[in-house]
Amino acid sequence: MKHLLFLFLFPVAAVLSCSSGNTGNGTNPASVQQSSPVNPYYSRTDTARLDLPDSVWKKVLPPEVYEVARHAATERAFTGKYWDFEGTGTYSCAACGNALFRSDAKFSSTCGWPSFFETVRSGSVEYRTDKSYGMERTEVLCGRCGSHLGHVFDDGPPPTGKRFCMNSVVLDFEPDTRD
Repeated sequence: MKHLLFLFLFPVAAVLSCSSGNTGNGTNPASVQQSSPVNPYYSRTDTARLDLPDSVWKKVLPPEVYEVARHAATERAFTGKYWDFEGTGTYSCAACGNALFRSDAKFSSTCGWPSFFETVRSGSVEYRTDKSYGMERTEVLCGRCGSHLGHVFDDGPPPTGKRFCMNSVVLDFEPDTRD
């Protein structure tokens, strides 16, 4: 089942053609709310490491979040709610609430997934070598819960030259509040 879902969600051609650019149109996502309001492990303030078994994650995450976060599936390019979204605020892990990226680090990219040039803080993400599908990439994982978020590439804009190519389904967005 996992492999069938992966084939449906992840066209290899989209990964190979993923490159930086400036084409975002600012369309608002359908929802800017927490992915799973019944998830007792979700917190936007707690940064303590979560080491939970897969069986627990399966119970508390929506199926589409679970497949990407825990099994490294990938949503189809140009289909995620944040790939061209331009709101001002903070992007967090949809599995645990850990802050990952600020909107001022987001840039428009022709790859079809939300792209960022830096994380919100040191330790908000972790990295792992991914040698799947005949290529070597750097996988990006949530620094709090270890969920798969996407990959990072060295073709992003200044000042870092990085392109964190993330799956919208594993991101939540919290807009900045007005004073």
